[in-house]
Amino acid sequence: MPTDEKEQDRLDLHHEILVELFGGELHKAPIPDDVERILDIGTGTGIWAIDMARKYPGAEIVGTDLSPIQITWAPENCRFEVDDAERDWIGSLFRSDSYDFIHARNLAQAVTDWEKVLGEAYRCCKPGGYVELSEVGTTLKSDDGTLGPDHKLKLCMDALESALMKIGRPPASPGLLKQRLENAGFVDIKQYMHKQPIGPWPKDQRLRRVGAMALMAAETGVNAYAMGALTRINSMSAEEATRMCEEGLADCKNKNYHIYTHHYIAYGRKPDHVGCAAQSIADVHFR
Repeated sequence: MPTDEKEQDRLDLHHEILVELFGGELHKAPIPDDVERILDIGTGTGIWAIDMARKYPGAEIVGTDLSPIQITWAPENCRFEVDDAERDWIGSLFRSDSYDFIHARNLAQAVTDWEKVLGEAYRCCKPGGYVELSEVGTTLKSDDGTLGPDHKLKLCMDALESALMKIGRPPASPGLLKQRLENAGFVDIKQYMHKQPIGPWPKDQRLRRVGAMALMAAETGVNAYAMGALTRINSMSAEEATRMCEEGLADCKNKNYHIYTHHYIAYGRKPDHVGCAAQSIADVHFR
């Protein structure tokens, strides 16, 4: 993925989309108001970490990312470090049992070794603390039959899904985040699925705002996400890939198509006594 100014603006826009979609919530995990330490893996521009620092002024917030693109005017209780989450988490930043809450969002296309990442997250999470994963799906849907098999954006996203599967980076799907957390040893897992409209077609005003912002993000992000995958992995020519993306966006702007994707969130708790046997519980909430 590129990290130029346009992509950074899109990342910030996507954050605002999710805040609106979730009714102002920054997380689902039930962390206490007096939370002490929070880690944001793959922090991007740092916008989520900064909002968390403002919400929890007594907490220390640390954001890590491969790219040093974070803003410099973060609150005093928020800092950023350059780090690769798929390598060993070493140094004073990553002591065992040191974080109350660890957050990772939209890393499906960036991470290949989730066992490694979540194994380290488990180690660094305090007993009783939480790890939360958040991902947007790439499968498009409609509830009224307006999304046909020949919808251009659907064809584009289907091709993108195919490319991601080929390189071992499957997009988010029901149960996937929960399964990863279970495999890492977390318990009391809960998963949420929210419909995220694309385009300002919903009657509900909040969802209409979400859809309008999602369309704006698609206009700036489809090429960034899809072009490389379609040309390098699916062996399409640049002209074919560009045409597919442009036709997809044109269909997306048509209000007669009532399309949406899902955003998935799952969180799990590290057992209070790590050595004890505990049973995972999964509750799926549809919005």
